[in-house]
Amino acid sequence: MSASRAVPTKSNNAVNCNHLKNLIREVPDFPKPGILFYDITTLLKDKVGFATLIDALSAHYMEKDIDLVLGIEARGFIFGPALAYRLNAGFVPVRKPKKLPAETAKVTYQLEYGSDSLEMHKDAIKPGQRVIIVDDLLATGGTCAATVQLAKSLGGNIAGLAFVVELDFLNGKEKLKEYDVFSLLHYNS
Repeated sequence: MSASRAVPTKSNNAVNCNHLKNLIREVPDFPKPGILFYDITTLLKDKVGFATLIDALSAHYMEKDIDLVLGIEARGFIFGPALAYRLNAGFVPVRKPKKLPAETAKVTYQLEYGSDSLEMHKDAIKPGQRVIIVDDLLATGGTCAATVQLAKSLGGNIAGLAFVVELDFLNGKEKLKEYDVFSLLHYNS
């Protein structure tokens, strides 16, 4: 007996995915005491759960004429190519420094304790292309805001920001409020 999934279409893009939370393992005190880590690897290994997740993400963007899906290292690399395939779009990796072989554009952004950087090939986006940015988690919004800045510096038109999980209590959406932020699963604590 195999489980079935709701396959969204252009007219059915409001699929409730809360049942996918049952496939996410919660790991207390990781990576440090007091942190509850939402481990999506248990969702990824479930073929129906993973397919449902990609179907629901793609349904939200199906009618938005997307040219490129930008995946943020590293988990954006898991969802980005599958989403790009469903949207008949290209995929562009957004990497940590010194991982891409050709000329890159770079953005440096502030973290709670220090800074980090992201890079993308300079020729990854043609001016005016409609892009969505995808990652597994929206927490404080800093990494995604930096990716938006990088994509816009190359001429990208930001059509949306897609996340599997959003930690609502961290208010990351506030940094991104001028964009269409779409998260499948929400956690309030």
